[in-house]
Amino acid sequence: MSLLTIILNIFLPPLAVFLKHGLGTTFLISVLLTMLGWLPGVIHAFLVNGSR
Repeated sequence: MSLLTIILNIFLPPLAVFLKHGLGTTFLISVLLTMLGWLPGVIHAFLVNGSR
């Protein structure tokens, strides 16, 4: 995982997921979790971007 991805995961989780996986269910889940709270969005972004 690059430094840019880590920074985006922290500050803009949906953008980080979009850049890695494009539009899809993973992106929508990231947007929903970020809207519910910043921390769930960040955790989801790290899990999704770190797994592939």
